[in-house]
Amino acid sequence: MDPLALSEIASMTGALLAAGDPSAVVSRVCKDTREILPGDLYVALRGERFDGNDFLAEAASKGAVAAFCDAEPPVGLPPRFGILSVSDSRAGLTLLAAAWRKRLNLRSVVITGSSGKTSTKDFTAAVLASRFRVTATHGNLNNHIGLPLSILSASSSDEAAVWEIGMNHRGEIAPLAGLARAEIGIITGIGSAHIEYLGSREEIAREKGDLLERLPSNGHAILPAADDFITELRSRTSAQVIEVGIGSGDLQAVNLRTESAGTRFEIEGEFGNAEAFLPVPGRHMVGNALLAIAAGVLFNIPLGECAAALRSASLSGGRLAILERNGAIILDDTYNANPESMIAALETLSISKGRRIGVLGRMGELGTHAGEAYRRVGVKAASSLDLLICVGEEAAAIGETATQAGLAEVRLVPDAKAVADLLSEMLVPGVTVLLKASRSVRLEEALRHLA
Repeated sequence: MDPLALSEIASMTGALLAAGDPSAVVSRVCKDTREILPGDLYVALRGERFDGNDFLAEAASKGAVAAFCDAEPPVGLPPRFGILSVSDSRAGLTLLAAAWRKRLNLRSVVITGSSGKTSTKDFTAAVLASRFRVTATHGNLNNHIGLPLSILSASSSDEAAVWEIGMNHRGEIAPLAGLARAEIGIITGIGSAHIEYLGSREEIAREKGDLLERLPSNGHAILPAADDFITELRSRTSAQVIEVGIGSGDLQAVNLRTESAGTRFEIEGEFGNAEAFLPVPGRHMVGNALLAIAAGVLFNIPLGECAAALRSASLSGGRLAILERNGAIILDDTYNANPESMIAALETLSISKGRRIGVLGRMGELGTHAGEAYRRVGVKAASSLDLLICVGEEAAAIGETATQAGLAEVRLVPDAKAVADLLSEMLVPGVTVLLKASRSVRLEEALRHLA
């Protein structure tokens, strides 16, 4: 965000400037007092277990200029500390982001889907950065709070934005898409993530498709050609549609060759031909990279330049990062998990040489669909692994199915510390380990214990 005076922020949001100097300037927006820097605007948000209004004094002590506040501020605040009084701080944040987005003269790519959003965002940002000054979602700040913060982190000097949007209930995508004002919309695929709340993949497809309805008629939708909801998704937009895929679509990846450091492949289709190398393992990652390349060519970046930019792409943490411990290879995919992403990760592991160990934990937000989802993963694990380590009682269902499907070695452990204890004797040259589970399992802690 460019520097803004408090009076200007009040005007943009309808807030009452109840205290502070109207000419005082804010340079950044922050929602967490642990991350406050001098010059920040603090947004006092409420949660189930906290009220951000209780931390106004801390924000002021750390150098915040002002705060969005939806409660009576405490006594004793510095007299120059600004209070932007609003009925709801989250609404104030959204209004500020919407007003700032209207001022930004940049082209935007907005990404949603059941899995692969953040990887596709990272790839797309890398491709566009070969020609443009790019702002992008940090990590996965993709919800009703994260997207406004991502928009507010953009400056007037940025030329392109790559923003990720997510959801777990019906009706969440449309307002986020409207806020982002996308020129290009990407859907990575329709899976079963969050099916507990939406009930079916059909409802998930409808929710994700709300992004496409928000695209302008002169915009573009980039879709995975092999998705079984492709026909419905195409029908949701008046924008031009580009389909991409491995061996199918307007832009295709062919002749995939797996290497220790990633995947080589060829790109062909109506945009020309190019050789590419992706420094991340996984067939599904190639599909995500194709979505990013399609965005690049729509920004008039030559196909070969788009492909070359992938070589320098860096993924957000916990997304199939390749690590080494005692000569063994660890695939760190600990960030999150759903049935489709877990099966894709197992496919990636299955082509590794040597002994293959999968460490798998629970998958959240599956509801009544959990049993079927765990069975699907268990079958895939049986055909992909030499040893399966299930973390937590809920993940034991994966092991039960894998055993029934013929996998001889299955272990059940309670937590990440137990994973590290078990793996410490197994990490030797010739072994490849995959770690994957939903965030609640905190499987990344096993890596810290193994360090």
